[in-house]
Amino acid sequence: MSPVSPAESDLRSEHAQHPAQYPGHPAYADHSEHADHPEYAEYVGYAEYAPEPQHAEGAPRRHRAHAIDAAPREPGSAGAKGVLLPALIVLVIGSIFVSVYLAAFHAPQPHRLPVAVVGSSQALGQVESALDTAQPGGFDVQGYPDQAGARAALAHRDVYAAYITTGATPELLYAGANGTGVTATVTGAFGAVAKAGGQQLTAQDVLPSSSGDTRGLSVFYAAFGVILAGFMFGTTTYQLAPRLEYRWRMLSLLTFGALGGVMVAVVAGHAFHALPGPFVGIAGVVALMAIAAGGATMALMRLLGPAGVSLSSVVLLILGNASSGGILPADYLPGWLYPLHAILPVGVGVRTIQGLAYFDHDGLAVGITVLTVWVVVCAVVLYLRDVWSVQARRS
Repeated sequence: MSPVSPAESDLRSEHAQHPAQYPGHPAYADHSEHADHPEYAEYVGYAEYAPEPQHAEGAPRRHRAHAIDAAPREPGSAGAKGVLLPALIVLVIGSIFVSVYLAAFHAPQPHRLPVAVVGSSQALGQVESALDTAQPGGFDVQGYPDQAGARAALAHRDVYAAYITTGATPELLYAGANGTGVTATVTGAFGAVAKAGGQQLTAQDVLPSSSGDTRGLSVFYAAFGVILAGFMFGTTTYQLAPRLEYRWRMLSLLTFGALGGVMVAVVAGHAFHALPGPFVGIAGVVALMAIAAGGATMALMRLLGPAGVSLSSVVLLILGNASSGGILPADYLPGWLYPLHAILPVGVGVRTIQGLAYFDHDGLAVGITVLTVWVVVCAVVLYLRDVWSVQARRS
């Protein structure tokens, strides 16, 4: 054990004479070899008595006021703010969550959901009129000359159902991979059309969801988890490593995204068989989603401070997931929420993953482009905030 320093000796003497004023701490009994370092004293919570450098041997040590000597603050507006503000912020965010999800899903109805009709122009007009009467503005009816073209449109998600009128009885082709909500909508609507004509409808699922995703919701839950993880990464990286250099923080973000993409592809795709499709493609898209969400949270925090955390939770976790199309296609969303599905990371990511899994790469090019733009913009914002602005202040 190293010799006791003069500063430590003074501190121990004062501790012995006034034990009530100096709470005991093992740092002063068992770690004397470190006690004469100011950094150590500050680390263990005794910065008030961190030894000062001795410029001359035997120079007296200046006493620093202990926290216990300070008079308590008088209660006032600061106390009320501390009590009310956290509750108000959380209640506002919770109210937004409830309002957005109820507005989107309490009674979802399609808005110009594209469907195909194969048959004569007369049949097309009759079906369109019947659908518009039953549900005004609910469907966008498109005519196709043959069943092959309608099947191709269904496979590329250009339409969500195809009503075939050329046979002895009407037939409905649909993609179960779009989810049970869409299936219920199209079978109910076209079943009513066939019944009105005195016929029995035959329905066929030409593109069912995987055996591990019977309700078609796995992509929503996977995307929700990815965005939540990105949000948590963005909020914790500056807490755990506030002075980390920009390049290393970006490396940490990329590492998080890559590992998150692999994890989701393994768990959802292979462990639960819920997301069919190319492993590398799904892992890559998920990684881009995670990086975009983490980068957006970091950028908002650096621009707005604590308010950025609340804003990112509203934008990414509430508006983003509600408009993602993972529960129901974007064609079911209210008009004010609809545009977000093509802008926010989770919406374009969900469509891209669904395209990779079922719909012949539908939305792949657009999704990668939008997600890449998010990543680049966030990286530039963080560079300007963490590097360029610091250098500018120093110059």
